[in-house]
Amino acid sequence: MSEPGSLLRSLSGRSTARNFHSHVINEIGAGVISGRYPIGTTLPNDAELMADFEVSRTVLREALKTLEAKGLLEARPKVGTKVAKKSRWNLYDPQVLAWHLDAPPDAEFLSGLHEVRRSLEPIAAAEVARRRTADQIRLMLYWIRQMETSLTSPQNFALADFELHRIIADAAHNPFIRALYGVIELAHAFAYQRLVDTPEEEVLVAILDKHKMLVQRIEYGDESGTRAAMLETIEHDRQIALGT
Repeated sequence: MSEPGSLLRSLSGRSTARNFHSHVINEIGAGVISGRYPIGTTLPNDAELMADFEVSRTVLREALKTLEAKGLLEARPKVGTKVAKKSRWNLYDPQVLAWHLDAPPDAEFLSGLHEVRRSLEPIAAAEVARRRTADQIRLMLYWIRQMETSLTSPQNFALADFELHRIIADAAHNPFIRALYGVIELAHAFAYQRLVDTPEEEVLVAILDKHKMLVQRIEYGDESGTRAAMLETIEHDRQIALGT
């Protein structure tokens, strides 16, 4: 789930083909996030994991190294591979974020997810309003039209919504804002997860209206209005995710 948009595409239940290496990464990584492999515990030894996943030692070791790089595991000499504490997890890694979607609810994680968006996305949007270009506005309006034509297809609507936020993040020309792609996509996935299963067109219309206002404020160069409009879209996502 490393390509932008792939997490939202997965909401319909369509699975992507995985090789053995990515399968092991996904199974162990998701197991750590869900608590199936509890923090501080040692993973089964290589022989057991090789048998469980039906992979070679080379495939297993490469997968474990990848998970170490993501901060989820730590190899200790004469001890084995342990599950790292949460403070070491790379929460800006798109895969690590994506694994939280199917994990048990974590109020602290969800609160932090939306707080990061509230802290940075309005700043990015206001910056875009200050120095927007005609091409950027055309792209934003294109994705607004895609949202309008996708009111009966929540997954396509969600993808168009996410692409609009991506354009704003890109247009801010701030690499730290671009690093939020995974955060933004996961927040959208939490918001749209229920709607993909049970479409509610009136909810999508309300989301569309808020994004129309956001783009309008950017187009008019209204920095304070843009900041407020972005905060409204983020809060709306949070409320939908919580079912309120």
